[in-house]
Amino acid sequence: MFSYNTELTYFIRILIAGVCGGLIGYERKNRMKEAGIRTHFIVCLSSALIMIVSKYGFQDQVGVLNISIDPSRVAAQVVSGIGFLGAGMIFMRRQSVKGLTTAAGVWATAGVGLAIGSGLYIIGLLSSFIILLGQTFLHSNFSWLSTPKTEELSIKVLNEPDVISKLRNIFDQNDIFILSFKIKNTTEGNCEKQKLITMNLILKVPYSYDTSDFLLLIQDYPFIKCIEF
Repeated sequence: MFSYNTELTYFIRILIAGVCGGLIGYERKNRMKEAGIRTHFIVCLSSALIMIVSKYGFQDQVGVLNISIDPSRVAAQVVSGIGFLGAGMIFMRRQSVKGLTTAAGVWATAGVGLAIGSGLYIIGLLSSFIILLGQTFLHSNFSWLSTPKTEELSIKVLNEPDVISKLRNIFDQNDIFILSFKIKNTTEGNCEKQKLITMNLILKVPYSYDTSDFLLLIQDYPFIKCIEF
């Protein structure tokens, strides 16, 4: 049996792990990501708990005949378990993958919990600080690190002469490149139907280009009737 002081020490480890997980989750919540404070808090806290059980929970079996103890066996299952949790946060939206950073953050948070649960306080705390620093610092806009990104959108334009050439010139002026496209003729309106061209495009756009920049095209160019993302 464990003494109260020993169990209090283990409980403090769990609390420290929960605080570290909550801090990491707070940064994710501020960016409106899939996993926030509660998810990271529970992952880090439970990882510390599992590590404590794995490392210290079977000490009464040490020395028992025909029983071998592997302290890492239970803790090792945390990694595979977090893998399933992280996979649920990753999804494909059009041509971009979302949730990878959050999934990696949850996985790293589990590592922090395991470290603190095993008694490596300094390693766990410093790792939490580095994770927070990386999540915050690397979200800054570094022009020298930025690379083009892809956007998939549907544009409806008036079916008038040279409309496709006009649209292409607009893209060229804004350093936007067409990777693939599909075009079809449509009509819109009740009384006087407008003849439109619907273009489904996959574009390579500058890193700094935002959704609002596309919406401004409707204001600047009257022949563009609709843009859908």
